[in-house]
Formats: sequence, C-alpha cells, structure tokens
Amino acid sequence: MTPRDPQWVFPNPDTSKPFVSGYCAWHTARTKAGLADVRMHDLRHSFASLLINSGRTLYEVQHILGHTQVKTTQRYAHLSQDTLLAASNGATVAMGTVMGAMPNRVLDVPLVAALG
Repeated sequence: MTPRDPQWVFPNPDTSKPFVSGYCAWHTARTKAGLADVRMHDLRHSFASLLINSGRTLYEVQHILGHTQVKTTQRYAHLSQDTLLAASNGATVAMGTVMGAMPNRVLDVPLVAALG
C-alpha cells in the first residue's frame, strides 16, 4: 500500500493503517476554530436539526443517522423557532381559507358547550 493509494479514507501517514482515535485531530481543529467545547457528537444533533428544519421527514432523518428507534431521532432533531413559526402561519392561512368558505360557522358554537 502506498500513500497515494490508501486502503483507508484517512490513513495514518506513518503506518498507512486507520487511526485508532481521531481525538487529537478533532481537539486541534475545534481549538483552532474557537469551539473548544463542541463535541463531535454535537455535530450529529446539528446535522439532524438542519435536515428537519429544511423539510426532511423524521423517517428520512432516522434512516440517514442509522437509528433503529424513531424516539432516538426525535431526541436529535430540534425544530427551530422559524420552522415552528412557519408551521403556525400555515395553519393560520388554512384557517382563513376555511373561515372564508364557511363564514361564522365556528362562532355559532357556544363556548359553554365546547367546554362541557
């Protein structure tokens, strides 16, 4: 095996074998970037959140991350405030459309009956 034709994606330049740990390289990179407290695992959470907030489904993200349980993916994927606001605005627009098609229908329901 030569350095130009490695068997591994990131071979150790001294041994041409895979690194045992990537900690030193990660520690150096994050320190130089001013992100000393960022863990590599944090990047998985960020990646999942970026996917969800760009409109990918939880099912898609689950499979991309290799999770067998959707609950695990739910812990990873965090919705941004903008995404939640857009969803809420979508409901508002839909409600306006319904209200325009059926004027005063909701107002005809007495509040007491709805609570009782």
